[in-house]
Amino acid sequence: MTTDKVYNLIILDESGSMSSIKNATISGFNEVVQTIKGIEKKFPEQEHFISLVTFNGLGIKTLLDKKPAASLSLIDQKIYQPDSMTPLFDAIGLSVLKLRNQVTGIENANVLVTILTDGEENASKEFSHSQINNLIKELINEGWTFTYIGANHNVERVAHSISITNTLNFVSNDEDVKTMFSKENSSRQRYSEKLSRKEDPRSGYYDEPENPSDKKV
Repeated sequence: MTTDKVYNLIILDESGSMSSIKNATISGFNEVVQTIKGIEKKFPEQEHFISLVTFNGLGIKTLLDKKPAASLSLIDQKIYQPDSMTPLFDAIGLSVLKLRNQVTGIENANVLVTILTDGEENASKEFSHSQINNLIKELINEGWTFTYIGANHNVERVAHSISITNTLNFVSNDEDVKTMFSKENSSRQRYSEKLSRKEDPRSGYYDEPENPSDKKV
């Protein structure tokens, strides 16, 4: 049996404005991990790895680097500490280039990048808007899937300006963050269903299935 390797890269805003939804964000990420573990059990032909990169004006941190999903423990408040500004482009550029180097040459490699931010770029020093746009275009052409989850700004406009069409909006309160992560987890399951059926998963990531019975694996 051929094993599909799925690299889940989550780029998570850790700027000061995320403080009001800190606990809900931590809980939501932990639910994503549990969802991915469940997907592995459902689809034994898929092997999932998780990378978690957080970013703010104090630095860009790789908290998890291609860790096997099955071995992951939950994160807590000591790991995620919102503060400072939003170097979104630097976080995207540095993390996707690192992962690109790591997965180049690996057979049956699939990459799902999830960007989650409650604000627009305001502090990057290394990457420009045009550089990120061109980089994401290149990676989509290489088969990568990108999604953009946002609040407090024009999510569709910002995402489309960097060539991302899979978008999800949320409001910065605990209840809506919970709902947002629920939608994300359902979409993640459908992504793995598409891989299992050998379908292209790059577009329509957040589209609800026509048949309600297909919503869960």
